[in-house]
Amino acid sequence: MFLLIFALFIVEMAVFGIAAIEGLVTLGTTPREDHSLFLLIEGTLQLLVLLIFFLFYGINIYDANRVAKIRAINADNVNTSAKDILMNAFQNGFAYLLTIPAYLVMIFAIVFPVLVTIFIAFTNYDFTNVPPANLVDWVGLETFTNIFTLSTYRTTFVSVFSWTVIWTLSATTLQLVIGIFTAVVVNQPFVKFRRVFGVILLLPWAVPAFITILTFSNMFNPSIGAINSQVIPFLNSLIPFFEIPAISWKTDPFWTKVAIIMIQGWLGYPYIYVLTSGILQSIPNDWYEAAVIDGATALQKFRYITLPQIFAVAAPIFVTQYTGNFNNFTMIYLFNEGGPGSVGSGAGSTDILISWIYKLTTGQSPQYNVAAAVTLIISAVVITISMIVFSRTRAFEMED
Repeated sequence: MFLLIFALFIVEMAVFGIAAIEGLVTLGTTPREDHSLFLLIEGTLQLLVLLIFFLFYGINIYDANRVAKIRAINADNVNTSAKDILMNAFQNGFAYLLTIPAYLVMIFAIVFPVLVTIFIAFTNYDFTNVPPANLVDWVGLETFTNIFTLSTYRTTFVSVFSWTVIWTLSATTLQLVIGIFTAVVVNQPFVKFRRVFGVILLLPWAVPAFITILTFSNMFNPSIGAINSQVIPFLNSLIPFFEIPAISWKTDPFWTKVAIIMIQGWLGYPYIYVLTSGILQSIPNDWYEAAVIDGATALQKFRYITLPQIFAVAAPIFVTQYTGNFNNFTMIYLFNEGGPGSVGSGAGSTDILISWIYKLTTGQSPQYNVAAAVTLIISAVVITISMIVFSRTRAFEMED
């Protein structure tokens, strides 16, 4: 079987592999005949095939060495018949036989697109080099250096990245605060009709976010939206000594940012409310009774009992809320398409990194290499922060 696999690998390399690797290195030599993007994709696939084969070959050599040592120690107990080998593979390797197909699918469904994105970031694949009319070339770290050194890209990247961080922290923290607050209040024993309140608090989650965002976009229209034409006049009638002026919700960058942060807080809190409500049910009442005997106030009980228990269970989930909003394309684009105004390089004043990537790849002058580079930067930031927080919250120790 091993010999057959090795022979198939040799045939694959002769028929397809060598040409695919050469195409990955050169990305084509003749315009209008060689398609650089296809060559890059085929070369990436071949790299994965090489990786799988060498991994298989390494395991094969390791297993052969292990069996040889066992035979050298006690040759009489080593069964080499085909029946014994198959029985041993079934008994001791059944789990591996089941998981290998899943790993293969994972490699080609997850690792392959990631590798292609990484490779594109190191090329000059943009609107001036569109295959097959033009060839794409390897440029190394030039795309990354341009983002941080060229004034146009640097100014846009700093502006978009800083707003992305502000948006992520503000919107996510707001939805966490609202969700935890509503869960704690509704789960108090003196609150009546808790099920009714629970259903009402879940309504934002029941309506599709797509519809909700578009509805809010119309409501915040500065000319005919309900906020300026109905809500603000109603508030002014209640407060005769203080008049709230009409607000430019979708034409002023500051107020647009305020609006989308408030909307995301409203959209995101039901999930936190449900999660926190489940955690509160698991906290023993004896703890609160003991705290009352010790003279603890309601705030102290929340600070020293409720909140630590919530974070002990839900801290990894809270991290995913931050990472999710870091890449929350739907909220940003549907409300005002990243506008108003522009901060350069096709990015609007409320664009976050993910929506800027969308514009870099779908605009009139697509810049796929810059989009791929920004994607890698996003991935590095999200993965680094997530791993740090997960390690500090000991999220990976639960399986032990």
